[in-house]
Amino acid sequence: MRAGRHLVLGALLALPLLAAADVRTCLVVGVSDGDTITARCGGPGAYEQVKVRFNGIDAPEKKQPFGQRAKEALSDLVYMKEADLDCRKTDRYGRSVCRVRVAPNSAPSGPKTLDAGLAMITLGMAWWYRDYAREQTAEERGQYEFAEKEAAAKGAGLWGDKRAMAPWEWRKAKREGAHQEP
Repeated sequence: MRAGRHLVLGALLALPLLAAADVRTCLVVGVSDGDTITARCGGPGAYEQVKVRFNGIDAPEKKQPFGQRAKEALSDLVYMKEADLDCRKTDRYGRSVCRVRVAPNSAPSGPKTLDAGLAMITLGMAWWYRDYAREQTAEERGQYEFAEKEAAAKGAGLWGDKRAMAPWEWRKAKREGAHQEP
């Protein structure tokens, strides 16, 4: 009986953590790159522009190979669509870090069932950002890891380029190059 009480207590204590996520429906009005969008949230007269960084992915930077293609792929998925933003934190740049769901292009007026970040990985337009995997659910981690392995195995998108460099490595190389003496 005692073990059962601990399980129930543990489950009840976990509930506020699950409910703490900030999920809201917003219109995607801008795509900055392959993992960052601008959304307009709220009703008439009370709109708020929100800069959103996708949770769990890292897409090529704008000046990096595949950067423009990643931006275009994300635009095809989310631009001018209503999106459910499941925001879990704010990053150091003030962006909301969110899981973004939209209606798939095959059913534009249907429910928002497409995880756009997962779709970007599946298309080979982004990497699963393992450094932040702890911020994902176990299910999300499994889905994102599987999608990345599948995209790599198929040579989808950036995986077709044997020299493709993860954005975090590219940024590091750029920083180190900027600090070297000529």
